Amino acid sequence: MTQISKLILAIFMLLSLSVSSQNSIEKDPEILQNTINYRITQSEYDIDKFNYFEAQNKLDEALEIAQQIDDKQSIGLIYSKKGKLQLIIEELDEAIISINKAIEVQRFTKDNANLANSYKTFGDIYKSKKNYKLAIDYYISAQTLFEQEGLKNNLADVLLSEGETYIKLKDFNKARSLIEQSFALAKRINLPKIESSALINHGKVYSALGDQEKALSYTNEGIKLAKKNNYGDILNEGYLVFSDITQSIGDYKLSNEYLRNHLNLSDSLRKIKRENLSPDKKVQFLINDQIENSKRQEEEIKEAKSKNDLSTLISILSVALITILSLLTLSLYKNNNIRLKTNNMLHKKNAELIIAKEKAELASKTKANFLSTVTHELRTPLYAVTGLSNMLLEENPRPEQVQHLKSLKFSGDYLLTFINDILQINKIEANKVEIDPESFNLKKKINNIILALNNSALDNNTKLHLEYEKGLPENFIADQLKISQILINLIGNSIKFTKDGDIWIRVNKINEENNIFNLRFEVEDNGIGISQEKQENMFESFSQGSIQINRKYGGTGLGLSIVKGLIEILKGKIYLKSELDKGSTFYFEIPLKYTDQEVLETGPKQFNEAKELDLSKVKVLVVEDNKINQMITKKILTKMELSCDVVDNGESAVDMVKTNNYDIVLMDIHMPGISGIEATKIIRTFDKQLTIFALTAVTIEDKMHEFDEAGFTDIIPKPFKQEEFEKKLFNALSSNKSATS
Repeated sequence: MTQISKLILAIFMLLSLSVSSQNSIEKDPEILQNTINYRITQSEYDIDKFNYFEAQNKLDEALEIAQQIDDKQSIGLIYSKKGKLQLIIEELDEAIISINKAIEVQRFTKDNANLANSYKTFGDIYKSKKNYKLAIDYYISAQTLFEQEGLKNNLADVLLSEGETYIKLKDFNKARSLIEQSFALAKRINLPKIESSALINHGKVYSALGDQEKALSYTNEGIKLAKKNNYGDILNEGYLVFSDITQSIGDYKLSNEYLRNHLNLSDSLRKIKRENLSPDKKVQFLINDQIENSKRQEEEIKEAKSKNDLSTLISILSVALITILSLLTLSLYKNNNIRLKTNNMLHKKNAELIIAKEKAELASKTKANFLSTVTHELRTPLYAVTGLSNMLLEENPRPEQVQHLKSLKFSGDYLLTFINDILQINKIEANKVEIDPESFNLKKKINNIILALNNSALDNNTKLHLEYEKGLPENFIADQLKISQILINLIGNSIKFTKDGDIWIRVNKINEENNIFNLRFEVEDNGIGISQEKQENMFESFSQGSIQINRKYGGTGLGLSIVKGLIEILKGKIYLKSELDKGSTFYFEIPLKYTDQEVLETGPKQFNEAKELDLSKVKVLVVEDNKINQMITKKILTKMELSCDVVDNGESAVDMVKTNNYDIVLMDIHMPGISGIEATKIIRTFDKQLTIFALTAVTIEDKMHEFDEAGFTDIIPKPFKQEEFEKKLFNALSSNKSATS
């Protein structure tokens, strides 16, 4: 083999190894990820140096690699960067499409930090398109996420952009407030670029508000800072603002000087920008320049005609012909963008709908949180009101005090019912009510409801009648608690408005298919009836008719609204027929699934006699930080002949359980230090059997999963009825006794 042949073979082997090595590198995810990050970083460097064409190429390369390895987070970031670059080079329609793609990916990956940046860029795009209201919506969305993520640099930037937009809307007071916030934040965390821009925008605002002295001072300070750090675009804006302000105060010489500075710098920046654009964009810029030149040339043509200078006229006409050809080129270019603009319109509408949806969800969440907080704060003092009124009634009050105490107790009970009704309506409106189907005997359930309400009916000298269709099955699968609540509300309503009369409860079958029975329930009375105009708003919360009637007959006015919501959850409908002084009929239709399984009536074994228990050895720990509530709970336990210890925080509760043998712990939830939930979790690490009741004023349904996870035995909501409280404690003690015997 010749020397040349050996050399060629060696080169070939080296190239093969190189290609093989390159292929292995290209398949390494870590190296590919580093390549993506490098391309993104280089694109940002190119943008700072006005190398827009190079930046666009690097982002396209990064996007191709990210799509190959399906790196969603990088894809979202790259589209966001592309949108920002397209905004800079004034490709606004393309920018909208890129940002929409970025937002779609970032929402999917929950990349909130970059999603906020995309919202900010969207705001900048719509500000450039002079759609200022939509721009502000996006700025507010970005601001919310920046605050949530703690991104102060970005927060200062978006506050400034929002302030600039309000300047465009001529709302200068709002603009001043936002720019002041941006300036203060930028100064605190050393962001000189935002600081200089904020100062110049302050100059605009104070000039518009008529304080030219402050306007000049702020603008001059902003120009100095921009010049020091070589911020060309901000400096250019500063020159123009300073020129406008000095012109307004009559200093035309200084105004012209700064205007010349502005025009010279504008030309320089425009030239740099044009030189670093893609070929297509360069053509567009050249065409725009030609359009401007054509205007000047028209004037020159007129001048040439007046001088009869034929040679000049021919030259100008030649240039005009070139301009016309350029305009034709621009026309073709714009025709190619028609489809792009149509797509952009769809993306824009979609983005607006998404923002509206997010605003509605935020408002709903805020309302739910507000109601939860308010009801908790109301339940805590209600515990004291109902507890103290019960105690005072049992302690032989003076005869003249009895009626006052009963009124106090009634008011507390009414307020608690009102709070519970508001919470239930809130849950229904927020779609948080879950269906819990179970087997039950419908006829027995209705009979039990009639028995429970019979005393109230007898007080009004009213009789209750049940008419259950013959041959209709009795056992069904459905949410019996919601059906009970509906019937209790409707029958109770009829009792309230019927004196010396009758109420009929009827159940009939409408149709049946595949073991699904559509049943019609009727509650008819011969009471006072309802006028036609009030019937239209009968199922609305706090309708005017309900307020007036409630003041006369009592009640919260929310029962029928709750009934309608529950029936709709059960996939049914409710109707009303009524006539004044003749009575009313409420009837609703719901589907129930038939079951041939016989439903046995079972219930927990009750121990009503405390004599069966040796209470002298029972120890109870009360964990409660409120002094009044401590006193009430301790007094109730003392009356039950139970001994108890009281602590006011979760840490002490854990220590007491470790060093003492308690039978029951009554644990409050909200306390200083660790909460009752956290304290219970700690106790469960060393004692799995101890009976722990959550004695709480929080909304039970919303927190139920937290109580289960923490390891509570049961829950006693505050405020409670004393007899129910005693029953739960005796049942727990009895169960403990049975388990140990």
